[in-house]
Amino acid sequence: MTLPFTIDQFADVFRAYNESIWPAQWILNALALVSLAAAFAGRRRASQIASLVLAVLWVWTGLVYHARFFRVINPAAIVFAAAFVLQGLMIGWFGVVKEAVRFAARRNAATAVGSLLITYALVVYPLIGRAIGHRYPAAPTFGVPCPTTIFTLGLCLLAAPALPRMLLIIPVAWAVVGLSAVLQLGMWEDWGLPVAAIAVLVFSIRRDFRHGTWRRPAVLLELRSTARPGSEAAPRSRASSGRARSSPRPSRKTSPAS
Repeated sequence: MTLPFTIDQFADVFRAYNESIWPAQWILNALALVSLAAAFAGRRRASQIASLVLAVLWVWTGLVYHARFFRVINPAAIVFAAAFVLQGLMIGWFGVVKEAVRFAARRNAATAVGSLLITYALVVYPLIGRAIGHRYPAAPTFGVPCPTTIFTLGLCLLAAPALPRMLLIIPVAWAVVGLSAVLQLGMWEDWGLPVAAIAVLVFSIRRDFRHGTWRRPAVLLELRSTARPGSEAAPRSRASSGRARSSPRPSRKTSPAS
């Protein structure tokens, strides 16, 4: 699919965005560090803080970058804005309200890869951009879609196995969309998007195999886990009690001595 804008127009959007929001870039990076520290803390309240920060970042990207700036050169930005806001709301719902997202850094491959992706999003991404000629302010900064998505996917690898799979749909979809900027506009720093998406999918499938859930669709598992407790227990208990009443009691045998 051919993009409806050129690399120069793309750079102009970044320039207008960065000049307009200054010094919010520093605040966005600080929020990312707060989210990272909270995720590594591994406590329930800290996980809520990490989820809240992620939710704010995604809503910011949707409303500020997509809806206000990117829409000038790409009409599809309205759809992107809605998707990013939806992702932010879902992270807030599952991570803050329902407390269904728990972050805990562990000594395993998932945490190692997640840490690398987070480092890439915050440090390596802008360095690669600068090396290939993407200079501020006409360059993507943290808070625009691609580094924010890479950061989010990296943080997802620090989550417990109970991470709701629907939280991965929009970030992985954006990784596919963002690949067009790599292939057509030479945004080589965005190669981190498909790498991050593949890593998250591989570890998610691995976790499903390890926990024996790979045969069951993830949506069914989430619906089952969010069902009201006891909704299935009552019919089963009634059925089991009915079987108990219908089964005859064992008769006492009288010993010959009596």
